[in-house]
Amino acid sequence: MKPSFLLLCISTTAIGLSWGLIQSDSATLIETPANAKGYVYHDKNENRQKDAGEPGLAGIKVSNGKQIVKTDENGFYEIPIDEDEIIFVIKPQDWRTPISETQLPRFYYIHKPNGSPELKFKGVQPTGPLPESVDFALYPQEEPDTFKAILFGDPQPRNQQEVDYMSHDVIEELVGTDASFGVTLGDITFDNLDLFEPQARSIALLGIPWYNVIGNHDINYDAKHDHTSDETFERAFGPSYYSFDYGTVHFMVLDDILWEVRDETGKGRYRGGFGPEQMEFIKNDLAMIPKDQLVVLLMHIPLDEVGDRTELFRLIEQRPFCVSISAHRHVHQHLFLTKENGWEGPVPHHHIVNVTVSGSWWRGMPDERGIPQTLMADGAPNGYSIMTFNGTDYSLDFFAAGRSKDYQMLVQCPEVVASSESGETDLYANVFNANDKSVVKFRMNEDSSWLSMEKVMETDPNYERAFELQESLENTPWSTIPKPRTSTHLWKAKLPPELTPGSYLIEVHVTNSDGIESEGYRVLRVE
Repeated sequence: MKPSFLLLCISTTAIGLSWGLIQSDSATLIETPANAKGYVYHDKNENRQKDAGEPGLAGIKVSNGKQIVKTDENGFYEIPIDEDEIIFVIKPQDWRTPISETQLPRFYYIHKPNGSPELKFKGVQPTGPLPESVDFALYPQEEPDTFKAILFGDPQPRNQQEVDYMSHDVIEELVGTDASFGVTLGDITFDNLDLFEPQARSIALLGIPWYNVIGNHDINYDAKHDHTSDETFERAFGPSYYSFDYGTVHFMVLDDILWEVRDETGKGRYRGGFGPEQMEFIKNDLAMIPKDQLVVLLMHIPLDEVGDRTELFRLIEQRPFCVSISAHRHVHQHLFLTKENGWEGPVPHHHIVNVTVSGSWWRGMPDERGIPQTLMADGAPNGYSIMTFNGTDYSLDFFAAGRSKDYQMLVQCPEVVASSESGETDLYANVFNANDKSVVKFRMNEDSSWLSMEKVMETDPNYERAFELQESLENTPWSTIPKPRTSTHLWKAKLPPELTPGSYLIEVHVTNSDGIESEGYRVLRVE
């Protein structure tokens, strides 16, 4: 056998490898291959080389971004490849792929013989001719049926200072997490793609594998075509869409950013969409997944803004266990998609628009730590989610950055009211993770009766006050939070009439549709 070698690109940064930590069995390179071929194998000595005695793994799925093939009894696969394509292994249950120093899964091989076109942000260096054998190492690991995943929406830093905001506001409090892996749901940066690596280094301190979804602020805006708009993302993270299994759950990471160059000036724009090649992959991938398996779709732009969503809907709407998650809007929402959105399934489709790490783009008055207030425009704080999976069941926990886990709502009413006016006074509860199916009620003291609150589509009063205050200030060194937006998780009620003067502890109790309960409090003085 000829000596083995690793195919590397020129860049040696931790996330600048084009090879996805794969290995070639031979130094002989094929000049014009029609197919990529190789082995998926158990790397027993963990040297990322297929050595004698290391068995191939049968039945493992490998894709070129369109077709999917399975390895034979010897772990061998063969699949068509063109001159600009990424071959990747679909991680199976109870196995893991190699992980980079920055905790990024390396499950792919980038084939760009001529490299990326010249762009403002660096893409992939020329990879040269395709190796004779493109092999993928896997390692066994235990994956319980019940596990957790961290979900970040839009960290979106413009510069290193805003990466540091994320580090102090979110990463530090997640140290020691028992989550199995994490996902950033796009807008990893705010157009500054040089921040991919420093942000990855910060998140890597959590010590868990971290997957990444491409967002509209993560693409090459100087690209002339959609298929070259992902070049820097590919250099850093690999394919812009792929799938993997963890435990009994199948995860699909999707790219719903289509880049279009509209006129002779070369100016472009993005829109929400998957495109035909990715849709072919989605169709082929889902065809291999049993209908009784939970499928989780991870994307950036919410599905109700995606142009070709109905084609995806036709593939998933007869599945009893499927949920989708996005970010992008800088609010936190639970959507239940119906015929109005093009959905034709027997029950509405649950789509989560995740809370953003950057809140309102790191805007607002700095707190005592120097980190911007950055409230989201629906009145919810910036933060992240942790999703728990158990078979086909799932639940989502909301975490406000820099707050305790118990901070799940903001209860609002005046500081003091007159007894004669209590019955005309509004009580609000902004319940950050609630949805249309949540039950919200309140009581004035422990010995009083529970009263219902009504879900309303209004702007959050506390956010309105914060916005008006910051707008009234002049010559501030920070940007004001954005204008208020209608909240989808705001409840309202009138206080009981003619309350006896004194102090009251208002308690709000919430039961969400997944059974998670939470409480919030507000002290009221009645005169």
